[in-house]
Amino acid sequence: MRLRLIQIDAFADRVFQGNPAAVMPLPSWLPDPVLQDIAAENNLSETAFYVAELPPEADPPPDVPAYHLRWFTPAVEVDLCGHATLATAGHLFEDVHPDAGRILFWTRSGWLPVSRTDRDGELELDFPAGKLRPVPESDEVSAAAVAALGLDPEVRLQETDLVYVLPDAGAVRAVLPDFTALGRLPVRGVVVTAPGDTDGVDFVSRWFGAGAGTFEDPVTGSAHSQIAPYWAERLGRTRLTARQLSARGGTVGCEVDGDRVRLRGTWRRYLDGTAIIPEITG
Repeated sequence: MRLRLIQIDAFADRVFQGNPAAVMPLPSWLPDPVLQDIAAENNLSETAFYVAELPPEADPPPDVPAYHLRWFTPAVEVDLCGHATLATAGHLFEDVHPDAGRILFWTRSGWLPVSRTDRDGELELDFPAGKLRPVPESDEVSAAAVAALGLDPEVRLQETDLVYVLPDAGAVRAVLPDFTALGRLPVRGVVVTAPGDTDGVDFVSRWFGAGAGTFEDPVTGSAHSQIAPYWAERLGRTRLTARQLSARGGTVGCEVDGDRVRLRGTWRRYLDGTAIIPEITG
């Protein structure tokens, strides 16, 4: 079986920046263990698989391209992924729907619209806003995460991920996690974040997800949908620019609008090839 494989650097202004994602169109869904094996073989933080057929519960509006989208890390399927959604939309806009201004994805997190913006190559993701809640210092999982990160956060929060607010961007850059200890935690990932320290950057972050099969993610869109509402409230603005301080780095535009967060970013195609998969039997 031969399947198309596209690799795209998301939240990137050029190749070798941002977060690489594999995008794989499928004629129909393969068994989940096969999808997981492919994602492990690709060995990127996420592989996005999509099909044109929608499940019965999906009811898309007419005249808008719509697809069923799923995301797998090398270890697990996840409920929400920003950079692989951006990558999939970029591929579809360029290769399949060059005249479309909007694409819809049916996912574990419901409908996720992606739209073109006025900036060449930039797309806007419409994601559910995270609802962070305070985490007490006595919480055992959080305490273990803090110990694994080797830090003393100013604020401890949690939604999908554990989130720790640090005093400044330098503290975020300096974090050296114990990934073995993080991998034992029953959470998807851990975010460290702080105010930005360069012109035009409102806040910075890093994301560690050993439990999800990824040590440090280069740029994590779903994490920004969690932390952007916090920074919007703290800074008193709904439109923000964020920078993820991984080795590759990436910039994410954020706009908080009630229970939604719009994330903006550019993408660059790196690879277009063919994966050769053993035939599925039985």
